[in-house]
Amino acid sequence: MSKIKAWLYAFRLRTLPLAFSSIITGSSLAFANNKTGFHWNVLVLCLFTTLLLQILSNLANDYGDSEKGTDNNERIGPVRAVQAGMLSFAEIKRGIVVAVVLCLVFGSMLVKEATRGLDMSYGIFFFALGLAAITAAIKYTVGNNAYGYRGLGDIFVLLFFGIVGVGGSYYLLAHQFHYSVLLPAFTIGAFASGVLNLNNMRDRDSDAKAGKNSLVVKIGIAAAKKYHTALIILGFVASIVFVFLNFTSTMQFLFIITVPLFRKHLSQVTKIEDARDFDPLLKQLAIGTFIFSLLFAVGMIVGSVG
Repeated sequence: MSKIKAWLYAFRLRTLPLAFSSIITGSSLAFANNKTGFHWNVLVLCLFTTLLLQILSNLANDYGDSEKGTDNNERIGPVRAVQAGMLSFAEIKRGIVVAVVLCLVFGSMLVKEATRGLDMSYGIFFFALGLAAITAAIKYTVGNNAYGYRGLGDIFVLLFFGIVGVGGSYYLLAHQFHYSVLLPAFTIGAFASGVLNLNNMRDRDSDAKAGKNSLVVKIGIAAAKKYHTALIILGFVASIVFVFLNFTSTMQFLFIITVPLFRKHLSQVTKIEDARDFDPLLKQLAIGTFIFSLLFAVGMIVGSVG
């Protein structure tokens, strides 16, 4: 395998639709709120920064889990780049450094463009938020106090994929904030936490042996399945409540089209007995979340016109 293919493998580009779902949702709300004042360059910078943060997270996860021995032959999921010998520890560490630098560069450009005309305190706040996102991306599996090894991954995913991703992009594009935006933000965060939960259900046995005390390791598969169902249902409820609070058109309910998709997903999750069968459902939920965000966006935009 060439180095280019090895790096693309390590980037895990298939995870990007889930990351972009946050920006799609937040930006569509901002566009629906203020079409004439919408800054497309800020949207592009949001997407690039999110792309880089996701790549950074994936590289750091590869490095941290391989260093701790969590990525081993007993693990059921896809083989990781370091584990497979595609990239060395030194190479992926350099990749992490480059990703951090690029995150800082594009993140700074984003904050500068998005907060133009606002008080400097807003720029400082969002730059600090960006630093927190970079730190969270690395500390999930890297270091002695990696929060992913203490069962806190779900909280951070809900926070950064949901509240920060959706709420932050909304503010940067709309220059205002409504608390109701936290509802669709919770939806995307809950669905993203669902993807992590599937990953942890798949890897429960190998994680437990390696000392990675994910939430699933702590509560067990049966409880994790119930938790998964709660995440999906509450996610839908949150967006439905948001529409009722901000109703202008029935088009805003367009995302309801995805209910059969998610219902089938939950049915599959509850029936799984072999941990290997969780693996294809990760991609299924990630794509489902992306489709949900697109339909939510179309509904909000078209509904605002009506």
